[in-house]
Amino acid sequence: METNGDSRKAGRIRTAAHVGMRALVLVVVVPVGSIVLFALSLASIVLVPLGIGIVTTPLVLAAVRGFADWRRLMAARWGGVRIPPAYRPVPEGANPWARCFHLLGDPAVRRDLLWLPVDMTAGFVTALLPAALLLYPIEGFALAAGLWRAFTDGTEVGWWYGFVPIDGQSSALAAGALGAVLLVVGVFTAPSLLRLHFLLTRSVLASGQGELAERVRVLTETRRDAVDTSAAELRRIERDLHDGAQARLVAMGMDLGTIEALIEKDPAKARQLIVQARRSSADALTELRDLVRGIHPPVLAERGLGDAVKALALRMPIPAEIDVSLSGRLGEPVEAAAYFAVSEVLTNAVKHSGAQRIWVDMHMHHIPKRGGLLRITVIDDGQGGATIGAGSGLSGVERRLGTFDGVLAVNSPVGGPTMVSMEIPCELS
Repeated sequence: METNGDSRKAGRIRTAAHVGMRALVLVVVVPVGSIVLFALSLASIVLVPLGIGIVTTPLVLAAVRGFADWRRLMAARWGGVRIPPAYRPVPEGANPWARCFHLLGDPAVRRDLLWLPVDMTAGFVTALLPAALLLYPIEGFALAAGLWRAFTDGTEVGWWYGFVPIDGQSSALAAGALGAVLLVVGVFTAPSLLRLHFLLTRSVLASGQGELAERVRVLTETRRDAVDTSAAELRRIERDLHDGAQARLVAMGMDLGTIEALIEKDPAKARQLIVQARRSSADALTELRDLVRGIHPPVLAERGLGDAVKALALRMPIPAEIDVSLSGRLGEPVEAAAYFAVSEVLTNAVKHSGAQRIWVDMHMHHIPKRGGLLRITVIDDGQGGATIGAGSGLSGVERRLGTFDGVLAVNSPVGGPTMVSMEIPCELS
């Protein structure tokens, strides 16, 4: 039987293995992404006086923001470090010149540009440390197992492992012992070292001076967006009631008045009008049910977010696989925001992606010192190319999630697949 101590050791080893793989991903992605984006940013900004940069700079800065948003998502998911974005919205209808200089004047964008050289140097080192501590011991074990013979003839040093010169089996065994020590150190320190990488990222990406003012500004904008969205929703409901159910009920009332006048004079005509009135009442009831479902779906109120999303997937014209793990109910506002966000993303995928299949993953996680976090991932195998703010409806999803301090990230290369990730801080009841 496995003891509690054995269970803890196995859990620590599994955690270290996950950390090693994540650090290895960062070691590959960090220098390539940061160097390329930094070079493109410098070149594009230098070309601004020539006019070329006016067009290219917003595109390059959008790519930088996408890379930074991906790192924010990884920081929260892999290190429990939240780095809230604080970008200023670009005015609608801004010309290329105004758009370019608005982005260059945004403190959050300037922090992104400052972060790129830090990320390609200190960020690379802090990502490399946990990966090296967990992977470098493999070489030491291989040398101890006899691989040293491929590098030396036993008379002179042919290879170094760390500070150990390999010239025979005894020194190879010393390399294996050093590898074991490094592995033990890595198992115990790798999670903290990976978290250090994300703390370094946060120290640059997160606003420093004026952070509170920036936070207040973002909250003010998200709350204003919520109020505007609520007002628009009320106007839509009023319009749907006036043009739909109300008009049918008025027509049905007029039919009933005519029936009252004809019921003795022309019973046949009265019966026809009764059939018409019954049909109008059924249509009005259907429209009212559709309207109520658009305001707050009954299945969401009765059975919760998981079952509501599953019911939503059943109405999709393409197959959708749903993986939900929620052990309780969320607050009603959060449930509604998450439901309509998923609904918009699914609708977007059906309309624009040309996908043949959709996958939805929805789980609740607990982040140390941060509390609960609802993570929703929607993946489709469509043609890709989805971006926030390109008329795809994702901007509305971002505003909806922003009301609850949520984060939206989109990874959609041309040719697909598309992955939309959403995170909302919340707690289960």
